[in-house]
Amino acid sequence: QVQLVESGGGLVQPGGSLKLSCAATGFAFSNRIMGWYRQAPGKEREMVALIDRADGGTTSYTDSVKGRFTISRDNAKNTAYLQMNSLKPEDTAVYYCQVVLPTAGGDFHDYWGQGTQVTVSS
Repeated sequence: QVQLVESGGGLVQPGGSLKLSCAATGFAFSNRIMGWYRQAPGKEREMVALIDRADGGTTSYTDSVKGRFTISRDNAKNTAYLQMNSLKPEDTAVYYCQVVLPTAGGDFHDYWGQGTQVTVSS
């Protein structure tokens, strides 16, 4: 059974930092691209960052977080991370971990964690 469990969210002042973790079970973690997404109230869910399969693999970021957020992974621990620095109020959202896995029927299915709330406010 695929499970993604996020942790590390909380309330932080503008300019502060948080590190989110995503513990994954039920699939071959090291074989899959991992993603972090976020959804703010009244807005659609958006991709924040992606990381390729290898530790230190190729990464990509949405423009609004480039230079402030860093995605990483530890394949030995089956865990993905999102280091968030210089946080802004507009980063306030529920942050989700995501993986796409093939189905028995040949399609692909998105799996999501339960989300962790990040609130940036003074």
